[in-house]
Amino acid sequence: MSERTAEKAKIYKPTIGLEVHAELKTRTKMFCDSLNDPDEKHPNVNVCPVCLGHPGALPVPNKQAIEFVLRVGLATGGTPNGRTKFDRKNYFYPDLPKAYQISQSGQPLIVGGFLRGIHINHIHLEEDAGKLVHDDASGGTLVDYNRSSVPLMELVTEPDLHSAEDAVAFMRELQLVLRYLGVSDADLERGQMRADANISVSTVAEKLGTRAEVKNLNSFNSVFQAINYEIKRQTELLERGEAVVQETRGWDDAKKKTIGQRSKEEAQDYRYFPEPDIPPFETSVFDIEKLRAMLPELPDARRARFAREYGLDPKQTEILVSEPALSNFFEEAISELQEEPMSGSEKTAATKSAVVTLYNYLTSDLRGLMNQSGTSFADLKISPEHIAHLAALLDAKKLTSRQAKDILAKMFESGADPTEIVASGNIGISDDSAEIEAVVVAVIAENKAAADAYRAGKIASLQFLIGQAMRALKGRARPEMLKEMFERSLR
Repeated sequence: MSERTAEKAKIYKPTIGLEVHAELKTRTKMFCDSLNDPDEKHPNVNVCPVCLGHPGALPVPNKQAIEFVLRVGLATGGTPNGRTKFDRKNYFYPDLPKAYQISQSGQPLIVGGFLRGIHINHIHLEEDAGKLVHDDASGGTLVDYNRSSVPLMELVTEPDLHSAEDAVAFMRELQLVLRYLGVSDADLERGQMRADANISVSTVAEKLGTRAEVKNLNSFNSVFQAINYEIKRQTELLERGEAVVQETRGWDDAKKKTIGQRSKEEAQDYRYFPEPDIPPFETSVFDIEKLRAMLPELPDARRARFAREYGLDPKQTEILVSEPALSNFFEEAISELQEEPMSGSEKTAATKSAVVTLYNYLTSDLRGLMNQSGTSFADLKISPEHIAHLAALLDAKKLTSRQAKDILAKMFESGADPTEIVASGNIGISDDSAEIEAVVVAVIAENKAAADAYRAGKIASLQFLIGQAMRALKGRARPEMLKEMFERSLR
């Protein structure tokens, strides 16, 4: 094999490390009493001398923010650093008025950890910068300091990732963990979570290539596209025999490409030094074991339990677990389904069919009504108990699917129990075979063409006849019973 052919036969291996930032939902900012309110629409309202960097204003660390990061560390198997400190990271931020950022370097709050098969190097705490607003009318740029000094957690992975798909999957799982812990909404669209991706490409024989850092990726789609673009860009450079330059790059979402911004800074470029206004402290001043005991059931554990206890398949489990409020609502409804049977006094376990019915109505029909009206679970009038009663009525074949959908719409508007709606509206399955038989005979007489078509072998005509009977009975008959009666009558 010639040297040129050997070069072309090289296999390139991408290596990716992530730095994921998440704003913490504390009541106040990181170092002052100004409100941490992401919904504030008026600029420069939640500010004070500390977060505006006035001379002589002294920062005081937010205890809740530190506890939040400790909880994230414990949830991901990390170890609280025995001794930790804050540092000044020096370079000019136009949207951080001190012209430096209070961050952590060398002694972060958490070291180590593991999530979705990816090793975590450390997790540290810092303050966010303000927000730049470009004014098209004047051509200038305005600064909103409401976000300035909001607590910002940064989680740094080891370079364990090797594809854009893996990077997105890791971020989605971290987002879920943060939401289950209640420490951050981690909404990428609102800037509450974002990532920097360090990407290098090398041949398998090499250890690591020269990396480029793509900054401020603020959607899962941009993470995916930017990493794939950068892998392709670096691979093409190496195939041409050119060197990859270590640099910081930005993602141009309109052009779908990364753009070189500046040479990559190293730690010395930031001139880190210990924050003189905040002394180092021991993490043992926090009750670590109490924080550990307060951890909720996390997404991975819930997936396994839902599959084990309720017999859900991986897709069903993922849909439920991906939204904590939906997952909690489902579990409360299942509890009602198990403990409060529709008849009799003994508690019974929910049947598999009842669980599936509950899942389907919760994730499809109820979710559709919520999406149409913009309703959240916090504002929902329907209780878990009531949706459980609806599933039980269906499972006991006391309602048809059509009736259940109509009743659900009424429940959504009023919050009423389905048993009350059924009782008040004379709704339910009719067991009067004589009544149903009479309707079948009448439908055949009124739809002679469809009846003849069925006798001639057109099976679809039977469904039309069943539909006409269901309309006449206002949904009060079982479709299988109607099918049997029509088949017998049309022989």
